[in-house]
Amino acid sequence: MFSFGDLFQWERFITPSIIKIFYGLAVIVVVLIGLSSIVQSVALIPLSPIMGFVTTLAAVVATIIGIIFARIAAEFVLIVFRINEHLGAIRDRGEGMT
Repeated sequence: MFSFGDLFQWERFITPSIIKIFYGLAVIVVVLIGLSSIVQSVALIPLSPIMGFVTTLAAVVATIIGIIFARIAAEFVLIVFRINEHLGAIRDRGEGMT
């Protein structure tokens, strides 16, 4: 993970260490919003069964898409940091040749 001292030093990035926490929080928020939407759409069923079913289905699909989008965003952040690490390794390898 990371230590408190890492917050004040710039030699090491802390984002790759804590991105999993942000991903977990994003999934929790998406699921809670999805459950709220599902409950609201199920409450709509007595008023309009077709509209209630459609909004329930839309809430489930939106929840799944939200979870996938959170994963893609987290992976994108990790990819950017991994590219930085690889470019640093290439730079270090090139400095030895000169």
